[in-house]
Amino acid sequence: MARKIILDSDPGHDDAVAILLAVGNPNIDLLGVTTVGGNQSLEKVTYNARAVLEKAHATDIPVHAGCDRPLVRPLEVAASVHGETGLDGVELPKPSRPLDQGHAVNWLIDTIMAAEPKSITLVPTGPLTNIAMAVRMEPRIVDRVKEVVLMGGGYHVGNWSAVAEFNIKVDPEAAHIVFNEPWPVTMVGLDLTHQALCTPEVQQRIEGLGTDLAHFVGGLMNFFRKAYQNNQDFQDPPVHDPCTVAYLIDPSVVQTRRCPVDVETQGDLTLGMTVADLRGPEPSPEECHTQVATKLDFDKFWDLVTDAITRIG
Repeated sequence: MARKIILDSDPGHDDAVAILLAVGNPNIDLLGVTTVGGNQSLEKVTYNARAVLEKAHATDIPVHAGCDRPLVRPLEVAASVHGETGLDGVELPKPSRPLDQGHAVNWLIDTIMAAEPKSITLVPTGPLTNIAMAVRMEPRIVDRVKEVVLMGGGYHVGNWSAVAEFNIKVDPEAAHIVFNEPWPVTMVGLDLTHQALCTPEVQQRIEGLGTDLAHFVGGLMNFFRKAYQNNQDFQDPPVHDPCTVAYLIDPSVVQTRRCPVDVETQGDLTLGMTVADLRGPEPSPEECHTQVATKLDFDKFWDLVTDAITRIG
């Protein structure tokens, strides 16, 4: 059976690819997309989510707008990486479906509580504000969610500071809540996603499909590549967010290691750091509910992305 997921995102070039992978793979049942202020303002990223679904001919999938700022901190966006729209580099289609009514946090709670226990996986690819708010409003969802597979953090590397990744650093209090609930958490962090580079060969393969959607993805990657060359000193852009969806489609794409993970909320130099305790033998699932992604099967990953773009047509 297809994995039922809710994608909580802030599109975002790599979020857009994650949406396309979720829509285009038959092993994923995308129940809805919730949005959160992050890569750009809530209004912009919500429009982007709707536009990407329009581009993917997936207007039956609901989109609910969520929190427009972190729990206790001002909004900090990543315009240097994603541009003023959050999806610079392409012309976005106008969404034909109106924005769905109801706050994302309420919709998350209602959807999880109405579903069979352990049947829905949460896939956050932006700041964890919506997920933390949902847990605080309705703690019973923790026992009903199958697992949380998130893009964020890193156990050796940061990008928004020396030790912290953007999604975690901009709302570390929300991340602290999510990591410390007893549900299963897989952290797909920078140590893994920096392996998911969109090389010129990969992009040529995608654009070689010849479809409008393939050229759309190519336009996204052209902007993303220049942004990473200018701001992050990468030759090719790492496509972070779809690694979460790829892991759920085929766990062999992503190797993991179980270890305790917590989030620093107080340090002057380490705010937002995801601290993974990699000492000693690997604990069992009964001993430890968190794990980190370590190694990506590059070819399998891009095969999945290319296949999804092909299926959407």
